[in-house]
Amino acid sequence: MDHTNGGSPTDRRALLAASVTVVLWASAFVSIRASAPHFHPGALALGRLLTASIVLGLLFVLRGGTLPDRRAWPGILASGVLWFGVYMVALNWGEELVDAGTAAMVVNIGPIVIALLGGWLLKEGFPPMLLAGMAVSFLGAVVVGWSMSGHGSSSVTGVLLCLLAAVTYAGGVVAQKPALRYASPMQVTTFGCFAGTLACLPFAGLMLDDLAEAPWSATLNLVYLGLFPTALAFSTWAYALARTSAGKLGATTYAVPAVVVLISWLWLSEVPGWMTLLGGVVCLVGVAVSRLPGRRKPAAREAPEPGRQTA
Repeated sequence: MDHTNGGSPTDRRALLAASVTVVLWASAFVSIRASAPHFHPGALALGRLLTASIVLGLLFVLRGGTLPDRRAWPGILASGVLWFGVYMVALNWGEELVDAGTAAMVVNIGPIVIALLGGWLLKEGFPPMLLAGMAVSFLGAVVVGWSMSGHGSSSVTGVLLCLLAAVTYAGGVVAQKPALRYASPMQVTTFGCFAGTLACLPFAGLMLDDLAEAPWSATLNLVYLGLFPTALAFSTWAYALARTSAGKLGATTYAVPAVVVLISWLWLSEVPGWMTLLGGVVCLVGVAVSRLPGRRKPAAREAPEPGRQTA
Protein backbone atom coordinates (compact mmCIF):
# COMPACT_ATOMS: atom_id res chain seq x y z
CA MET A 1 0.00 0.00 0.00
CA ASP A 2 1.22 3.45 -0.79
CA HIS A 3 1.20 5.27 2.55
CA THR A 4 2.24 8.55 1.05
CA ASN A 5 -1.12 9.23 -0.53
CA GLY A 6 -3.31 7.52 2.04
CA GLY A 7 -3.65 4.23 0.19
CA SER A 8 -4.20 3.02 -3.34
CA PRO A 9 -7.34 3.95 -5.32
CA THR A 10 -8.45 0.31 -5.03
CA ASP A 11 -8.13 0.43 -1.22
CA ARG A 12 -10.14 3.64 -1.03
CA ARG A 13 -12.87 2.28 -3.31
CA ALA A 14 -13.10 -0.91 -1.25
CA LEU A 15 -13.35 1.13 1.96
CA LEU A 16 -16.07 3.33 0.47
CA ALA A 17 -18.02 0.27 -0.71
CA ALA A 18 -17.68 -1.33 2.73
CA SER A 19 -18.88 1.90 4.39
CA VAL A 20 -22.02 1.91 2.23
CA THR A 21 -22.64 -1.71 3.23
CA VAL A 22 -22.22 -0.98 6.95
CA VAL A 23 -24.74 1.87 6.96
CA LEU A 24 -27.34 -0.02 4.91
CA TRP A 25 -26.98 -3.22 6.94
CA ALA A 26 -27.37 -1.21 10.13
CA SER A 27 -30.60 0.26 8.79
CA ALA A 28 -31.78 -3.27 7.94
CA PHE A 29 -31.79 -4.34 11.61
CA VAL A 30 -34.15 -1.49 12.45
CA SER A 31 -36.31 -1.99 9.37
CA ILE A 32 -36.68 -5.69 10.13
CA ARG A 33 -37.69 -4.88 13.69
CA ALA A 34 -40.35 -2.47 12.42
CA SER A 35 -41.71 -5.08 9.97
CA ALA A 36 -41.63 -8.04 12.38
CA PRO A 37 -45.20 -7.56 13.74
CA HIS A 38 -46.64 -7.82 10.22
CA PHE A 39 -44.63 -10.56 8.52
CA HIS A 40 -43.60 -14.08 9.45
CA PRO A 41 -39.78 -14.48 9.41
CA GLY A 42 -39.73 -16.62 6.27
CA ALA A 43 -42.27 -14.44 4.49
CA LEU A 44 -40.23 -11.30 5.17
CA ALA A 45 -37.05 -13.01 3.95
CA LEU A 46 -38.73 -14.21 0.74
CA GLY A 47 -40.28 -10.81 0.01
CA ARG A 48 -36.93 -9.10 0.56
CA LEU A 49 -35.10 -11.59 -1.64
CA LEU A 50 -37.70 -11.50 -4.42
CA THR A 51 -37.43 -7.71 -4.57
CA ALA A 52 -33.64 -7.88 -4.70
CA SER A 53 -33.67 -10.70 -7.28
CA ILE A 54 -35.89 -8.71 -9.64
CA VAL A 55 -33.62 -5.66 -9.44
CA LEU A 56 -30.36 -7.60 -9.68
CA GLY A 57 -31.73 -9.77 -12.50
CA LEU A 58 -32.77 -6.72 -14.55
CA LEU A 59 -29.39 -5.07 -14.04
CA PHE A 60 -27.64 -8.30 -14.96
CA VAL A 61 -29.56 -8.60 -18.24
CA LEU A 62 -29.21 -4.91 -19.13
CA ARG A 63 -25.46 -5.08 -18.60
CA GLY A 64 -25.16 -8.20 -20.75
CA GLY A 65 -24.07 -10.44 -17.89
CA THR A 66 -22.88 -13.99 -18.46
CA LEU A 67 -23.08 -17.12 -16.36
CA PRO A 68 -20.33 -17.55 -13.75
CA ASP A 69 -17.45 -19.97 -14.27
CA ARG A 70 -18.43 -23.46 -13.12
CA ARG A 71 -15.72 -23.33 -10.44
CA ALA A 72 -17.56 -20.44 -8.75
CA TRP A 73 -20.91 -22.25 -8.43
CA PRO A 74 -20.22 -24.21 -5.18
CA GLY A 75 -19.34 -21.00 -3.35
CA ILE A 76 -22.23 -19.07 -4.91
CA LEU A 77 -24.81 -21.69 -3.99
CA ALA A 78 -23.44 -22.20 -0.46
CA SER A 79 -23.33 -18.47 0.26
CA GLY A 80 -26.77 -18.02 -1.29
CA VAL A 81 -28.45 -20.66 0.86
CA LEU A 82 -26.56 -19.83 4.07
CA TRP A 83 -26.33 -16.04 3.91
CA PHE A 84 -29.25 -14.94 1.74
CA GLY A 85 -31.50 -17.74 2.96
CA VAL A 86 -30.95 -19.18 6.44
CA TYR A 87 -29.32 -16.01 7.82
CA MET A 88 -32.25 -13.78 6.86
CA VAL A 89 -34.88 -16.13 8.24
CA ALA A 90 -32.97 -16.60 11.52
CA LEU A 91 -32.38 -12.86 11.91
CA ASN A 92 -36.02 -11.99 11.16
CA TRP A 93 -37.18 -14.55 13.69
CA GLY A 94 -34.66 -13.39 16.29
CA GLU A 95 -35.75 -9.77 15.91
CA GLU A 96 -39.32 -10.73 16.73
CA LEU A 97 -38.00 -11.60 20.20
CA VAL A 98 -35.19 -9.10 20.91
CA ASP A 99 -34.61 -5.45 20.04
CA ALA A 100 -32.61 -4.37 17.00
CA GLY A 101 -29.56 -3.24 18.99
CA THR A 102 -29.24 -6.55 20.84
CA ALA A 103 -29.60 -8.48 17.58
CA ALA A 104 -26.86 -6.42 15.93
CA MET A 105 -24.45 -6.92 18.84
CA VAL A 106 -24.92 -10.69 18.87
CA VAL A 107 -24.72 -11.06 15.09
CA ASN A 108 -21.48 -9.06 15.14
CA ILE A 109 -19.72 -12.10 16.59
CA GLY A 110 -19.68 -13.12 12.91
CA PRO A 111 -16.17 -11.76 12.16
CA ILE A 112 -14.67 -14.15 14.73
CA VAL A 113 -16.55 -17.07 13.19
CA ILE A 114 -15.29 -15.93 9.77
CA ALA A 115 -11.71 -16.05 11.04
CA LEU A 116 -12.33 -19.45 12.67
CA LEU A 117 -13.84 -20.96 9.53
CA GLY A 118 -11.09 -19.35 7.45
CA GLY A 119 -8.47 -21.04 9.61
CA TRP A 120 -10.18 -24.41 9.20
CA LEU A 121 -11.49 -24.37 5.63
CA LEU A 122 -9.09 -21.92 3.99
CA LYS A 123 -6.06 -23.16 5.97
CA GLU A 124 -5.30 -19.72 7.40
CA GLY A 125 -4.36 -21.12 10.82
CA PHE A 126 -5.57 -20.36 14.34
CA PRO A 127 -3.63 -17.44 15.86
CA PRO A 128 -3.63 -17.34 19.68
CA MET A 129 -5.34 -13.92 19.66
CA LEU A 130 -8.20 -15.41 17.63
CA LEU A 131 -8.78 -18.08 20.26
CA ALA A 132 -8.57 -15.47 23.05
CA GLY A 133 -11.04 -13.22 21.23
CA MET A 134 -13.45 -16.12 20.79
CA ALA A 135 -13.38 -16.76 24.54
CA VAL A 136 -14.09 -13.09 25.31
CA SER A 137 -16.93 -12.89 22.78
CA PHE A 138 -18.46 -16.10 24.13
CA LEU A 139 -18.46 -14.50 27.58
CA GLY A 140 -20.18 -11.45 26.10
CA ALA A 141 -22.81 -13.62 24.44
CA VAL A 142 -23.45 -15.33 27.79
CA VAL A 143 -23.92 -11.90 29.44
CA VAL A 144 -26.36 -10.84 26.69
CA GLY A 145 -28.29 -14.09 27.05
CA TRP A 146 -28.39 -13.77 30.85
CA SER A 147 -29.54 -10.13 30.64
CA MET A 148 -32.38 -11.15 28.33
CA SER A 149 -33.45 -14.11 30.49
CA GLY A 150 -35.42 -11.74 32.72
CA HIS A 151 -37.65 -10.99 29.73
CA GLY A 152 -38.69 -14.63 29.43
CA SER A 153 -37.50 -17.67 27.51
CA SER A 154 -38.54 -16.14 24.19
CA SER A 155 -35.81 -13.49 24.51
CA VAL A 156 -33.17 -16.15 25.14
CA THR A 157 -34.46 -17.94 22.04
CA GLY A 158 -34.09 -14.65 20.18
CA VAL A 159 -30.43 -14.40 21.23
CA LEU A 160 -29.81 -18.01 20.10
CA LEU A 161 -31.43 -17.27 16.74
CA CYS A 162 -29.15 -14.25 16.34
CA LEU A 163 -26.18 -16.48 17.12
CA LEU A 164 -27.39 -18.83 14.37
CA ALA A 165 -27.58 -15.82 12.06
CA ALA A 166 -23.98 -14.92 12.96
CA VAL A 167 -22.76 -18.42 12.13
CA THR A 168 -24.58 -18.60 8.79
CA TYR A 169 -23.42 -15.07 7.88
CA ALA A 170 -19.84 -16.15 8.54
CA GLY A 171 -20.30 -19.36 6.55
CA GLY A 172 -21.66 -17.33 3.65
CA VAL A 173 -18.66 -14.98 3.64
CA VAL A 174 -16.16 -17.85 3.75
CA ALA A 175 -17.99 -19.61 0.90
CA GLN A 176 -18.21 -16.40 -1.11
CA LYS A 177 -14.51 -15.50 -0.98
CA PRO A 178 -13.25 -18.40 -3.17
CA ALA A 179 -16.13 -17.87 -5.61
CA LEU A 180 -14.87 -14.34 -6.27
CA ARG A 181 -11.70 -15.81 -7.79
CA TYR A 182 -13.73 -17.14 -10.70
CA ALA A 183 -16.72 -14.78 -10.90
CA SER A 184 -17.37 -11.06 -10.72
CA PRO A 185 -18.97 -9.45 -7.63
CA MET A 186 -22.11 -8.87 -9.72
CA GLN A 187 -22.33 -12.53 -10.71
CA VAL A 188 -21.72 -13.75 -7.15
CA THR A 189 -24.29 -11.38 -5.64
CA THR A 190 -26.96 -11.91 -8.31
CA PHE A 191 -26.86 -15.69 -8.42
CA GLY A 192 -26.37 -15.95 -4.65
CA CYS A 193 -29.56 -13.93 -4.25
CA PHE A 194 -31.34 -16.23 -6.72
CA ALA A 195 -30.22 -19.26 -4.69
CA GLY A 196 -31.47 -17.72 -1.44
CA THR A 197 -34.80 -16.88 -3.06
CA LEU A 198 -35.25 -20.47 -4.22
CA ALA A 199 -34.40 -21.73 -0.72
CA CYS A 200 -37.13 -19.48 0.75
CA LEU A 201 -39.86 -20.35 -1.77
CA PRO A 202 -41.63 -22.68 0.73
CA PHE A 203 -42.69 -19.46 2.51
CA ALA A 204 -44.54 -18.14 -0.58
CA GLY A 205 -48.00 -18.87 0.84
CA LEU A 206 -47.23 -17.08 4.11
CA MET A 207 -45.81 -14.11 2.20
CA LEU A 208 -48.97 -13.69 0.11
CA ASP A 209 -51.17 -13.89 3.22
CA ASP A 210 -49.01 -11.35 5.07
CA LEU A 211 -48.91 -8.95 2.13
CA ALA A 212 -52.71 -8.98 1.97
CA GLU A 213 -53.00 -7.89 5.61
CA ALA A 214 -49.86 -5.80 6.20
CA PRO A 215 -50.12 -1.98 6.27
CA TRP A 216 -48.43 -0.03 3.48
CA SER A 217 -45.65 1.09 5.82
CA ALA A 218 -44.62 -2.52 6.50
CA THR A 219 -44.77 -3.39 2.79
CA LEU A 220 -42.60 -0.39 1.96
CA ASN A 221 -40.15 -1.58 4.61
CA LEU A 222 -40.02 -4.95 2.86
CA VAL A 223 -39.30 -3.27 -0.50
CA TYR A 224 -36.64 -1.07 1.12
CA LEU A 225 -34.95 -4.17 2.57
CA GLY A 226 -34.82 -5.76 -0.87
CA LEU A 227 -33.56 -2.68 -2.74
CA PHE A 228 -30.97 -1.23 -0.39
CA PRO A 229 -29.69 -3.53 2.39
CA THR A 230 -29.84 -6.49 -0.04
CA ALA A 231 -29.43 -5.57 -3.72
CA LEU A 232 -27.14 -2.58 -3.15
CA ALA A 233 -25.38 -3.48 0.11
CA PHE A 234 -24.57 -7.08 -0.84
CA SER A 235 -23.19 -5.80 -4.16
CA THR A 236 -20.93 -3.25 -2.48
CA TRP A 237 -19.86 -5.96 0.00
CA ALA A 238 -18.89 -8.38 -2.79
CA TYR A 239 -17.04 -5.56 -4.57
CA ALA A 240 -15.02 -4.85 -1.42
CA LEU A 241 -14.51 -8.56 -0.60
CA ALA A 242 -12.99 -9.13 -4.04
CA ARG A 243 -10.38 -6.48 -3.17
CA THR A 244 -9.47 -7.35 0.41
CA SER A 245 -9.34 -10.29 2.82
CA ALA A 246 -12.46 -11.68 4.48
CA GLY A 247 -11.02 -11.03 7.94
CA LYS A 248 -10.16 -7.40 7.29
CA LEU A 249 -13.51 -6.71 5.65
CA GLY A 250 -15.34 -8.43 8.51
CA ALA A 251 -13.70 -5.95 10.87
CA THR A 252 -15.55 -3.07 9.17
CA THR A 253 -18.82 -4.41 10.57
CA TYR A 254 -17.70 -3.50 14.11
CA ALA A 255 -19.46 -0.18 13.58
CA VAL A 256 -22.83 -1.76 12.78
CA PRO A 257 -24.16 -2.20 16.36
CA ALA A 258 -23.44 1.42 17.29
CA VAL A 259 -25.27 2.67 14.18
CA VAL A 260 -28.15 0.28 14.85
CA VAL A 261 -28.58 1.43 18.45
CA LEU A 262 -28.61 5.06 17.28
CA ILE A 263 -31.14 4.48 14.47
CA SER A 264 -33.28 2.24 16.70
CA TRP A 265 -33.34 4.91 19.41
CA LEU A 266 -34.35 7.65 16.95
CA TRP A 267 -36.85 5.58 14.93
CA LEU A 268 -38.31 2.99 17.32
CA SER A 269 -37.44 4.50 20.72
CA GLU A 270 -35.73 1.20 21.58
CA VAL A 271 -32.50 1.10 23.56
CA PRO A 272 -31.06 -2.15 25.02
CA GLY A 273 -30.74 -2.34 28.81
CA TRP A 274 -27.39 -1.51 30.40
CA MET A 275 -26.50 -5.17 31.06
CA THR A 276 -27.30 -6.08 27.46
CA LEU A 277 -25.19 -3.16 26.23
CA LEU A 278 -22.35 -4.34 28.49
CA GLY A 279 -22.56 -7.86 27.07
CA GLY A 280 -22.60 -6.44 23.55
CA VAL A 281 -19.51 -4.33 24.27
CA VAL A 282 -17.75 -7.45 25.61
CA CYS A 283 -18.67 -9.28 22.39
CA LEU A 284 -17.14 -6.46 20.33
CA VAL A 285 -14.03 -6.36 22.53
CA GLY A 286 -13.61 -10.06 21.81
CA VAL A 287 -13.87 -9.41 18.09
CA ALA A 288 -11.27 -6.63 18.39
CA VAL A 289 -8.94 -8.89 20.41
CA SER A 290 -9.24 -11.58 17.74
CA ARG A 291 -7.94 -9.13 15.13
CA LEU A 292 -4.83 -8.12 17.12
CA PRO A 293 -1.55 -9.29 15.59
CA GLY A 294 0.08 -12.15 17.41
CA ARG A 295 3.64 -12.06 18.69
CA ARG A 296 6.03 -12.53 15.84
CA LYS A 297 9.05 -14.73 16.13
CA PRO A 298 12.30 -12.76 15.94
CA ALA A 299 13.93 -13.04 12.56
CA ALA A 300 16.93 -15.33 12.42
CA ARG A 301 20.21 -13.49 12.22
CA GLU A 302 22.16 -13.94 9.08
CA ALA A 303 25.68 -15.22 9.49
CA PRO A 304 28.19 -12.45 8.79
CA GLU A 305 30.03 -12.71 5.55
CA PRO A 306 33.77 -13.42 5.85
CA GLY A 307 35.57 -10.19 6.55
CA ARG A 308 32.32 -8.25 7.16
CA GLN A 309 32.06 -6.35 10.43
CA THR A 310 28.80 -6.55 12.38
CA ALA A 311 27.41 -4.00 14.78
